[in-house]
Amino acid sequence: MLRRVFRGKFVAGLKSEFQRGQLHLSGNLALLAQPKIFASWLRPLFRKHWIVYCKPPFGGPEYVLHYLGRYTHRVAISNHRLVSFEEGQVTFRWRDSAHSNEQKLMTLSLDEFLRRFLLHLLPKGFVRIRHFGFLASRRRAQLLPLCLTALDSPPAQTETATSTAQDVSSHWSCPQCGGPMVIIERLTAAQIQLRSPPKVSTAAA
Repeated sequence: MLRRVFRGKFVAGLKSEFQRGQLHLSGNLALLAQPKIFASWLRPLFRKHWIVYCKPPFGGPEYVLHYLGRYTHRVAISNHRLVSFEEGQVTFRWRDSAHSNEQKLMTLSLDEFLRRFLLHLLPKGFVRIRHFGFLASRRRAQLLPLCLTALDSPPAQTETATSTAQDVSSHWSCPQCGGPMVIIERLTAAQIQLRSPPKVSTAAA
């Protein structure tokens, strides 16, 4: 059975790491640093019934990125889920995962809606995405060119693309301050319609 195989592999790994001196046993576990005491501690593990929980893996790296992207590059609620705003009440769509992802409507007071929305904002000093490894801010300038070289993609190509984007954006000026504007994203007509705020319906006098 899987639990027996996992138990054997796990205990064998503990023995191997102990013999190599890779287990840091301190505090209440300091006595286990003695080989005889450690061996006696391992024996009862084989008399216990281990429970191994396993489930099918994710559908690949693209699925993982799509899943994480919903939390890192979207707001708490998108405009197309907002249905109406009438008399201080906000109505929006939500998905009931407990009932086959059925689409339902919920109406909340404006204060309660804003309270729930603000729960998704990070506190001051926190960032949504932290880069590490060769993308870390402190080492990116040093390591990123090495990665591009290993991939046969010289940094000059990246600089050219950056300069081209800057040249294009230099033609756009802010109508308020006159400063240069940078193109962040281009939206299609359908995307603009989805992101537009819902129409506010006013009650007849």
